[in-house]
Amino acid sequence: MINTKIYKAVYELAEKLMKAASKDDRATFEALYAELQAICTEHENTEHENTEKDHPEQWETLADFTEELEDALPIYQKALEKAVAKQSNDHLASIGFSMATLQVELGEPQAAIESLQRAQASAQTIEDNELKAEIDELLATLTNG
Repeated sequence: MINTKIYKAVYELAEKLMKAASKDDRATFEALYAELQAICTEHENTEHENTEKDHPEQWETLADFTEELEDALPIYQKALEKAVAKQSNDHLASIGFSMATLQVELGEPQAAIESLQRAQASAQTIEDNELKAEIDELLATLTNG
């Protein structure tokens, strides 16, 4: 479970980042992104212990708003590692799907297939049927293409 105070801060920053992006307000977007990055870094537990302040959701959100695809992948990887530590299938499925989407854009279909297969396995126990369908659909497209 993510710390409530951190969750609210991350959620509010995500909303503000979306507004700044839709207005094409670079200065505000970059300032908000730096704030989100600072939250992630401040709460990062480098001892690989499972703490509620170092949660995959904040890292996934940071990766979602990272504009350079090559820079976003390692952040998603970090989020994935945090999700593994927390045994959070919801996050494992979501992060795996996001990584695969990026890998497709970067021209790495084999890596995308591997990410999707892991995401699909994690998705077996989650309730988000829409995400399950998206994972299955993209995997089918890549393997039958």
